[in-house]
Formats: sequence, structure tokens, C-alpha cells
Amino acid sequence: MALDGKNIIVSGGSRGIGRATVLHLAGHGANVTFTYLKNTAAAESVLEEGKHCKGSIWAYQADIRNKRQMQNLVSDTIRECGSIDVIVNNAGIRKDRTLAFMPAESWHDVLDTNLTGTFYLTQAAIPHMLKRKAGRIINISSISGLQGIAGQTNYSAAKAALVGFTKSLAKEVAPYGICVNAIAPGGTSTEMVSAMSEKAQQQLLQGVPIGRMCTPKEAALIVRFLADAELSPAYLTGAVIPLDGGMGTS
Repeated sequence: MALDGKNIIVSGGSRGIGRATVLHLAGHGANVTFTYLKNTAAAESVLEEGKHCKGSIWAYQADIRNKRQMQNLVSDTIRECGSIDVIVNNAGIRKDRTLAFMPAESWHDVLDTNLTGTFYLTQAAIPHMLKRKAGRIINISSISGLQGIAGQTNYSAAKAALVGFTKSLAKEVAPYGICVNAIAPGGTSTEMVSAMSEKAQQQLLQGVPIGRMCTPKEAALIVRFLADAELSPAYLTGAVIPLDGGMGTS
């Protein structure tokens, strides 16, 4: 299989979509290093479950918002594994509030984690991929970034910026054999969503023909598709795949 022995970094891999992605990719033979910030118990849980996977899993405690730590992550991974084949920029947080009452700290925290963290990790890995003339970068955006959701101006702004980031970077690196794509899940049954009010969760489901939340495993399936050269052609780059349950988000 194309993922056998591939070396992959997943940011924010201890919970939700990140956790499902780490386990799914490792289950198909990839060697996956995932980052986590503070939740050691959650990271250890992934490692424990990962013992049954075909590939290997390593946990790496780091702050995605710290440029030096992302550089160290990349250099450590290359030293231990020999290469980096795929980057999955998944780490993200939400701090919802209507704009009129949003603290500046909430704005900066969400932008720094969801957007600047992606910049730091990707920039650290890109020289290695350019030198090898190969690589795949997968960014986890959101329907919030495609259509906007009330009370999420910070989150929507960050996720919309990831779309522009994806399309621009894809054009820059396409001549070097590197594919850059994004996934835009709708409301997903993760801890982040379950922490929302019932009203907010129902708002996420409005207009969703399938009538339910996306599951983390469904998002992981799309990540695998984009990561696997036998499934996803090199001609597919600069794309944003809405995983929206039939809403027709664009």
C-alpha cells in the first residue's frame, strides 16, 4: 500500500479529527508523529491504541504557535525517520463570542493556533519537501471558513485564511511535485463541538441534508485519500473538499 513506511506529521493529534487521523493513517502502515500541547493522558491513550496499528505512532509535546518548536519537530522527525512525506495541519481551537464582545486575546489565540501554527509547521517542512521534490500538505479548514458562522468571527477568519493559504501555496510548490489541499468539515462530533450549547449545535445542523454531524473517522478517510498517492492523483492540488453532509457549501 502507498502509505506503508511513509512518514507523516499530524498537528493536534490527541483528540477529535486529529486522533482519528493518526490512528487511521498508522493503521494503513504510515509512521505518524503527532503533536499535543498539554493533555498527556489523551496523548498516551492514542499511543496505547496505536500499539495495534500496522505503522508506528510517536507523540511529540510542542506548542504549534512556537516557531522554534515547530522547527525542532521537523528536524527531529527527519533525524529519526529519514524524511517527511506528509504534513497534516489539524491543530485548532475555538473561542466563540460575538465580535462586539470578543476579547482581543480570544481573537489572537484562535488566529495564532489555527493559522499561524499552520504557517510555522509548514514553513519548517517545506525546504525538505522542495529538496526531495515530493510531499503532500493537508490543511483542515471548516465550513465556518467557507460560509461563516455567527459568533465565530475569529474561527471563521482563521479557517477562511487556510483556504487562501492552501490555494496560494499549491501554486508555489506544484512545479516541485508537492500537493497542497484542504478539507472543510461541517459540524463534527468532537469534544470541541460537544462543548457548544445545544442551540449552537442545532445551528450547525441547519441545512444539513444528511441530518447529523460528521464523524472524526469520516474526516480521517479524506485525509488518507489526499495523503495516499495511489488514491489521490498528483494533479489534484489547490483543492478544498467540503465534507458538509450535502449542504453544497462553496
